[in-house]
Amino acid sequence: MTSSTALFSPLTIKDVTFKNRITMSPMCMYSSTNKDGKVAPWHYTHYISRAVGQVGLIMVEATAVQMEGRISPYDLGIWDDQHIPNLKKLVDSMKEHGAKTAIQLAHAGRKAELNSSIYAPSPLAFENMKQPLEMSEADIADTITAFKEGARRAKEAGFDVIEIHGAHGYLINQFLSPLTNKREDDFGGDREKRFTFLDKVIKAVKTVWNGPLFVRLSVDEYAESGNTMDDFIYYAKKMKTLGIDLIDCSTGGVIHTPIHTYPGYQIVHAETIKHSADIATGAVGMISSAFQAEEILQNNRADLIFIGRALLKDPYWPRTAAVELNEKLDPPVPYYHGW
Repeated sequence: MTSSTALFSPLTIKDVTFKNRITMSPMCMYSSTNKDGKVAPWHYTHYISRAVGQVGLIMVEATAVQMEGRISPYDLGIWDDQHIPNLKKLVDSMKEHGAKTAIQLAHAGRKAELNSSIYAPSPLAFENMKQPLEMSEADIADTITAFKEGARRAKEAGFDVIEIHGAHGYLINQFLSPLTNKREDDFGGDREKRFTFLDKVIKAVKTVWNGPLFVRLSVDEYAESGNTMDDFIYYAKKMKTLGIDLIDCSTGGVIHTPIHTYPGYQIVHAETIKHSADIATGAVGMISSAFQAEEILQNNRADLIFIGRALLKDPYWPRTAAVELNEKLDPPVPYYHGW
């Protein structure tokens, strides 16, 4: 079916075609009930319902590549081969309803709220949280390998897309930011050295993964001594040369600072990165209206629309958007008379 709107037009990245530009943004569910990192019944209900709702790309929440990299004890994990079967079952079920699938590989670094030891580039606590241990070069090497192994498991589980989580003040963001990286070795110092950890993670992942590869960045740190937009454009250009296909543009989280939010407050960043680094971007942040999403795409400000809270409120947000845009959307057969 040919779409008359940008929001419901397909997009192909590498050999993966998304049926529309609506992406479910990764949102932590904290629902791995046995604290083992495994997919639980809640996850099947949560994600599969959005596939029935006709979301084009569903991105599973931040999934820890190491136990000590969990944000909480209830996070999903991908640090063990035992995680693969349930993830595969989830992927297969989403694909039955026409959605493409993605997973966000993550490590919380100093923002891990765990009883065990936590790790970061530098021994600086986030606010009044536990002080992390400074990562040794061996720790860094182990973590890079953990991202690679997480990507291998994601491939075995059948995901179409991998996103590396480099935003919101988590481990990769901590390496990138001068606010949190005070190292004096090859992983700290100027922006080129601060990029080294992410550079090595991307290269390691690509040894086992040749599908679409995204990175989520916080492209505004809301602090004068933090990274600037010039720095983020530099990082984006570096990532493009490494084969990253899309930058998912969020903001904030590396330090606690007030953020003035409003509908579309992050879109200008996605637009700037897209055109300055000549790379595809995802727009995210308080996007709730189909007209708002359509404007972003029609004006070439981003390539995918990441929907978060609006999809929590309405699992069938694509249908709501289609009605708003007067777009024909084929319903799941059992819902034909209702839609």
